[in-house]
Amino acid sequence: MFEQALTQRKVSFGTKITIKTLVSAGLIAAAVLLPQLVHLALGAPGGVKWLPMYLPVLIGGCLLGAKWGLAVGVLSPLASYLITSAMGNPMPLAARLPFMMAELAVFALVSGLFTKKIAQNGLWAFPAVILAQITGRAAFLGLIALTQSKTQFTAAMIWKQIQTGFIGLAVQAVLVPVIIIALRAILLKERHDD
Repeated sequence: MFEQALTQRKVSFGTKITIKTLVSAGLIAAAVLLPQLVHLALGAPGGVKWLPMYLPVLIGGCLLGAKWGLAVGVLSPLASYLITSAMGNPMPLAARLPFMMAELAVFALVSGLFTKKIAQNGLWAFPAVILAQITGRAAFLGLIALTQSKTQFTAAMIWKQIQTGFIGLAVQAVLVPVIIIALRAILLKERHDD
Protein backbone atom coordinates (compact mmCIF):
# COMPACT_ATOMS: atom_id res chain seq x y z
CA MET A 1 0.00 0.00 0.00
CA PHE A 2 2.78 2.40 0.95
CA GLU A 3 4.75 1.51 -2.18
CA GLN A 4 1.76 2.35 -4.38
CA ALA A 5 1.31 5.74 -2.67
CA LEU A 6 4.99 6.59 -3.13
CA THR A 7 4.97 5.46 -6.77
CA GLN A 8 1.90 7.53 -7.60
CA ARG A 9 3.64 10.55 -6.11
CA LYS A 10 6.58 9.87 -8.44
CA VAL A 11 9.00 9.54 -5.51
CA SER A 12 12.49 8.54 -6.63
CA PHE A 13 13.82 5.07 -5.86
CA GLY A 14 16.38 6.38 -3.35
CA THR A 15 13.76 8.45 -1.53
CA LYS A 16 11.41 5.43 -1.44
CA ILE A 17 14.13 3.35 0.21
CA THR A 18 14.83 6.11 2.73
CA ILE A 19 11.16 6.56 3.61
CA LYS A 20 10.49 2.82 3.90
CA THR A 21 13.61 2.41 6.04
CA LEU A 22 12.47 5.16 8.40
CA VAL A 23 8.93 3.73 8.63
CA SER A 24 10.36 0.25 9.24
CA ALA A 25 12.68 1.58 11.95
CA GLY A 26 9.74 3.34 13.60
CA LEU A 27 7.68 0.15 13.57
CA ILE A 28 10.59 -1.86 15.02
CA ALA A 29 11.02 0.77 17.73
CA ALA A 30 7.29 0.51 18.51
CA ALA A 31 7.63 -3.29 18.63
CA VAL A 32 10.38 -2.90 21.22
CA LEU A 33 8.65 -0.19 23.26
CA LEU A 34 5.07 -1.50 23.39
CA PRO A 35 5.96 -4.78 25.18
CA GLN A 36 7.98 -2.80 27.73
CA LEU A 37 5.00 -0.58 28.45
CA VAL A 38 2.61 -3.53 28.69
CA HIS A 39 4.98 -5.39 31.02
CA LEU A 40 5.33 -2.29 33.21
CA ALA A 41 1.56 -1.88 33.42
CA LEU A 42 0.41 -5.51 33.51
CA GLY A 43 3.47 -7.65 34.22
CA ALA A 44 4.73 -10.56 32.11
CA PRO A 45 1.26 -12.17 31.83
CA GLY A 46 0.08 -8.98 30.08
CA GLY A 47 2.54 -9.62 27.27
CA VAL A 48 1.25 -13.16 26.71
CA LYS A 49 -2.35 -11.94 26.79
CA TRP A 50 -2.11 -8.76 24.68
CA LEU A 51 0.82 -9.66 22.35
CA PRO A 52 1.97 -6.04 21.98
CA MET A 53 4.89 -6.77 19.64
CA TYR A 54 2.52 -8.26 17.09
CA LEU A 55 0.66 -4.98 16.53
CA PRO A 56 3.47 -3.01 14.81
CA VAL A 57 4.54 -6.13 12.89
CA LEU A 58 1.05 -6.60 11.44
CA ILE A 59 0.88 -2.90 10.59
CA GLY A 60 4.28 -3.23 8.91
CA GLY A 61 3.15 -6.14 6.78
CA CYS A 62 -0.10 -4.50 5.66
CA LEU A 63 1.50 -1.12 5.07
CA LEU A 64 4.91 -1.98 3.62
CA GLY A 65 4.27 -5.28 1.85
CA ALA A 66 5.82 -8.72 2.20
CA LYS A 67 9.53 -7.89 1.80
CA TRP A 68 9.76 -4.86 4.07
CA GLY A 69 7.19 -6.33 6.45
CA LEU A 70 9.27 -9.50 6.68
CA ALA A 71 12.26 -7.41 7.76
CA VAL A 72 10.13 -5.72 10.45
CA GLY A 73 8.86 -9.13 11.59
CA VAL A 74 12.31 -10.68 11.89
CA LEU A 75 14.12 -7.65 13.29
CA SER A 76 11.52 -6.64 15.92
CA PRO A 77 12.09 -9.54 18.34
CA LEU A 78 15.83 -9.50 17.62
CA ALA A 79 16.10 -5.76 18.36
CA SER A 80 14.00 -6.22 21.49
CA TYR A 81 16.23 -9.06 22.66
CA LEU A 82 19.45 -7.11 22.05
CA ILE A 83 18.23 -3.90 23.69
CA THR A 84 16.61 -5.56 26.70
CA SER A 85 19.58 -7.91 27.17
CA ALA A 86 21.82 -4.85 27.46
CA MET A 87 19.48 -3.65 30.22
CA GLY A 88 19.74 -7.02 32.01
CA ASN A 89 16.24 -8.40 31.32
CA PRO A 90 16.09 -10.00 27.86
CA MET A 91 12.69 -10.07 26.14
CA PRO A 92 12.00 -12.40 24.52
CA LEU A 93 14.15 -14.96 26.29
CA ALA A 94 17.02 -16.37 24.19
CA ALA A 95 15.37 -19.81 24.01
CA ARG A 96 12.18 -18.29 22.63
CA LEU A 97 13.84 -15.78 20.26
CA PRO A 98 14.21 -17.97 17.14
CA PHE A 99 10.62 -19.18 17.42
CA MET A 100 9.31 -15.66 17.84
CA MET A 101 11.39 -14.41 14.91
CA ALA A 102 9.92 -17.16 12.72
CA GLU A 103 6.38 -16.53 13.95
CA LEU A 104 6.53 -12.77 13.41
CA ALA A 105 8.17 -13.30 10.01
CA VAL A 106 5.10 -15.33 9.02
CA PHE A 107 2.77 -12.67 10.47
CA ALA A 108 4.46 -9.94 8.42
CA LEU A 109 4.90 -12.00 5.26
CA VAL A 110 1.28 -13.16 5.10
CA SER A 111 -0.21 -9.75 5.92
CA GLY A 112 2.22 -8.20 3.44
CA LEU A 113 0.96 -10.40 0.63
CA PHE A 114 -2.31 -8.45 0.82
CA THR A 115 -0.82 -4.97 0.50
CA LYS A 116 -1.90 -4.43 -3.13
CA LYS A 117 -5.43 -5.59 -2.35
CA ILE A 118 -5.49 -3.28 0.69
CA ALA A 119 -4.40 -0.39 -1.54
CA GLN A 120 -7.46 -1.08 -3.72
CA ASN A 121 -9.88 -1.62 -0.83
CA GLY A 122 -8.95 -1.10 2.82
CA LEU A 123 -11.37 -3.80 3.97
CA TRP A 124 -8.84 -6.37 2.72
CA ALA A 125 -6.87 -5.56 5.89
CA PHE A 126 -9.33 -7.66 7.91
CA PRO A 127 -8.68 -11.00 6.14
CA ALA A 128 -4.99 -10.10 5.82
CA VAL A 129 -4.60 -9.74 9.57
CA ILE A 130 -6.73 -12.76 10.49
CA LEU A 131 -4.94 -15.05 8.02
CA ALA A 132 -1.57 -13.75 9.22
CA GLN A 133 -2.53 -14.44 12.82
CA ILE A 134 -3.71 -17.98 12.09
CA THR A 135 -0.69 -18.93 9.98
CA GLY A 136 1.80 -17.22 12.31
CA ARG A 137 0.49 -18.90 15.43
CA ALA A 138 0.25 -22.24 13.58
CA ALA A 139 3.87 -21.86 12.44
CA PHE A 140 4.96 -21.15 16.01
CA LEU A 141 3.08 -24.17 17.37
CA GLY A 142 4.34 -26.35 14.52
CA LEU A 143 7.98 -25.36 15.09
CA ILE A 144 7.65 -26.12 18.79
CA ALA A 145 6.04 -29.50 18.03
CA LEU A 146 8.93 -30.34 15.67
CA THR A 147 11.65 -29.29 18.11
CA GLN A 148 10.15 -29.95 21.55
CA SER A 149 12.58 -32.79 22.24
CA LYS A 150 15.44 -30.29 21.85
CA THR A 151 13.92 -27.25 23.60
CA GLN A 152 12.41 -26.40 26.95
CA PHE A 153 9.04 -25.79 25.30
CA THR A 154 6.28 -28.30 24.63
CA ALA A 155 3.41 -28.03 22.20
CA ALA A 156 0.97 -28.19 25.15
CA MET A 157 2.72 -25.26 26.86
CA ILE A 158 2.66 -23.15 23.71
CA TRP A 159 -0.96 -24.08 22.96
CA LYS A 160 -1.89 -22.76 26.42
CA GLN A 161 -0.03 -19.51 25.67
CA ILE A 162 -1.80 -19.27 22.31
CA GLN A 163 -5.16 -19.64 24.07
CA THR A 164 -4.17 -16.93 26.56
CA GLY A 165 -3.32 -14.63 23.65
CA PHE A 166 -6.68 -15.04 21.89
CA ILE A 167 -7.94 -11.80 23.42
CA GLY A 168 -4.92 -9.87 22.14
CA LEU A 169 -5.34 -11.42 18.70
CA ALA A 170 -9.05 -10.54 18.67
CA VAL A 171 -8.36 -6.92 19.61
CA GLN A 172 -5.62 -6.68 16.97
CA ALA A 173 -7.86 -8.33 14.34
CA VAL A 174 -10.03 -5.21 14.64
CA LEU A 175 -7.50 -2.54 15.66
CA VAL A 176 -4.86 -3.17 12.98
CA PRO A 177 -7.32 -3.04 10.04
CA VAL A 178 -8.87 0.15 11.45
CA ILE A 179 -5.38 1.71 11.66
CA ILE A 180 -4.55 0.53 8.13
CA ILE A 181 -7.85 1.83 6.74
CA ALA A 182 -7.18 5.21 8.39
CA LEU A 183 -3.62 5.32 6.99
CA ARG A 184 -4.94 4.36 3.57
CA ALA A 185 -7.47 7.21 3.72
CA ILE A 186 -4.72 9.66 4.66
CA LEU A 187 -2.46 8.48 1.84
CA LEU A 188 -5.32 8.62 -0.69
CA LYS A 189 -6.46 12.04 0.54
CA GLU A 190 -2.96 13.42 0.20
CA ARG A 191 -2.68 11.86 -3.26
CA HIS A 192 -5.95 13.46 -4.42
CA ASP A 193 -4.96 16.82 -2.93
CA ASP A 194 -1.78 16.95 -5.05
